Amino acid sequence: MAIRKEITDEIDALVTALPPHIYNPVARLSNTEALLEVVMDLGRRPEARFASGEMVLSDREISEEDIEYVVARIGQFGGDNRAGIERTLHRISAIRNRKGRIVGLTCRIGRAVYGSIALISDLVQTGKSMLLLGRPGVGKTTMLREIARVLADDFRKRVIVVDTSNEIAGDGDIPHPGIGRARRMQVPTPALQHAVMIEAVENHMPEVIVIDEIGTELEAAASRTIAERGVQLVATAHGNALENLMLNPTLSDLIGGIQTVTLSDEEARRRGTQKSVLERKAPPTFDIVVEIISWSSVAIHPDVAEAVDSILRGQPTVTETREMDEKGQVRKEEQMHMVGTEATPVQPLTLAPTPTQMKPTRIPTATGRAVRVYPFGISRPRLEQAIRELHAPAKIANGLRESDVVMTLKNYYRKRPPLLRDAESSGLPVYVLRNNTLVQMEQCLRNLCQLEPEEEAVDPVAQALQEAESASESVLAMSQPMELSPQSSYVRRLQHQIAERYSLSSQSVGREPHRRVRIFKDHD
Repeated sequence: MAIRKEITDEIDALVTALPPHIYNPVARLSNTEALLEVVMDLGRRPEARFASGEMVLSDREISEEDIEYVVARIGQFGGDNRAGIERTLHRISAIRNRKGRIVGLTCRIGRAVYGSIALISDLVQTGKSMLLLGRPGVGKTTMLREIARVLADDFRKRVIVVDTSNEIAGDGDIPHPGIGRARRMQVPTPALQHAVMIEAVENHMPEVIVIDEIGTELEAAASRTIAERGVQLVATAHGNALENLMLNPTLSDLIGGIQTVTLSDEEARRRGTQKSVLERKAPPTFDIVVEIISWSSVAIHPDVAEAVDSILRGQPTVTETREMDEKGQVRKEEQMHMVGTEATPVQPLTLAPTPTQMKPTRIPTATGRAVRVYPFGISRPRLEQAIRELHAPAKIANGLRESDVVMTLKNYYRKRPPLLRDAESSGLPVYVLRNNTLVQMEQCLRNLCQLEPEEEAVDPVAQALQEAESASESVLAMSQPMELSPQSSYVRRLQHQIAERYSLSSQSVGREPHRRVRIFKDHD
C-alpha cells in the first residue's frame, strides 16, 4: 500500500491566525504542502521553514502586537507552553522570557497522513505492545495517530488515546477525525500523564492505549502496569535506537531494565565472561521496538527481550529493515548488527559443514610486520583496546584482501555469510570467539601473536562496574562522597546507572582523559 498524504484545507485555519503582513506571503506560497512551520520571534523577521530550508516572509520585524494577534486567535496555552486550533492538528508553541511574557511563537503545521503505517501494518494487528523511536520530526506522532485510527476503525478495537499535548487528536473538546473511532483523554498538565494513563485502564476498559512521548520514570512505571493488565500499548519515546533506551536509566524499564549480576565461578566459566555482568531485570514492557529512520524506512526489533539480551552479552542482534519504494512496494531485509559495528546483510545460506577452526591455532607472524586482523562482527574499538593493552604486534585491516586473519563470533560463523566463506576459500585463517568481550579478544591475540599468557585477564568494564558497586555501598554506609577512577564516557554512563539504583546522586568531574564519576548523597 503506497503512502498517501492528505493535506486538507485545515492549513487555512492556521494561516488566517497570522498577522496580515505574514498571512499574505504564506497564502501566495506555491508549495504550502511542504511547509513545516512559521516562526515568529520578537524583534526578528518572520520565517517559513521547509524540510529543504527557510524563507523570510516579511522584512518587517515581529512586534508585541503581532504575537498578541496570534495568541488571541488560538486556544489556551497549557503547562507545556503548547496551544492549538480547535478541530485541527496544528500546534503553536510559545517561548517566554523570565517574567513569563511570550516573546516567540513556533506555528507548526499538523497533517494527517493516511497509509503511513504501511511499513508496519502486519505488526500493528498482532496485538503486541509496540514502541516507536526516532529523531524529532521524523513522523512518530503521525504514525501513532494512524495506528490509533486503524485499530479503532479497521479492527474495531476499543482504543483510548492519552493526548498530553493535544498533538495526536488536535485542540478542543472534539478530537480530530484522524484518530477515527478512537476515544481521546486529555491531560491537564504533562506531569499528570502517568495518572491519566492508569485512569484510562481503570475507568474505560480499553483494549489498546496510545501514548505520545513517554519520558519520565512514573510514565515508564505506568506503562508496565498497563502491559501487565493485558492491554496493548502503542507509544513513542525519546531516543533514536534501542541502545539509547538501554543507556537511559529513566526509560530502560521499558525494555526490561538492566542490572549488574555476580555469577558463580562455574557459570562465569561456562559463559566465558567475568563474574560481574549486566543482565536484563524483567520482561520488557514492549514486545516490539520500531526505529523510524524516515517516512519510507524503518528498522524493527521483533523480539525486544532477545535483542536486549544479545546486546548485553556482546552478541550480534538480527534487525529487520523495511523500505518502501516509489511504487509503494515494501522491501524487507534482515541485518546482523553489533553495537559499535556496521550492519551486515544476512544472505540466504545453505547448510554449512562443521567448522574446522572453532579453536584458534597459532600461525607464525611475519618478521618485522604486525599481523593484520580483519574484524567481522567484532567491536572494532574493543579490539583496538585489546591490541593496545597487550602491546600485541597486530593491527586492524580495513578489508579482507589486506588481512592475514579474520576474527569473528561463533554466532556469525554458524550462519556462514559470504565474506567468511570467501575468507576460508582463499586460505585465510578464521578465529572464532565465543562472545564479543575484551577478555576473549585478548586471549585470541595472545594465541595469534604467540604472547606469554597472563595469570588472569581482567575485563576493565566489569572492573569499573564493580568499583561503582563498591563505592555506592560505601557512600550509603559512611555518607561520604567517593570519586571513581577515570573511564570512557560509555563506562561512566553505566556507573551513573549503578549509582541511581542505589538512590544516590552522581556527576562526572574533571577533564578528559581524566574525567571520572563522583558518587554522593543529595545532602553532600
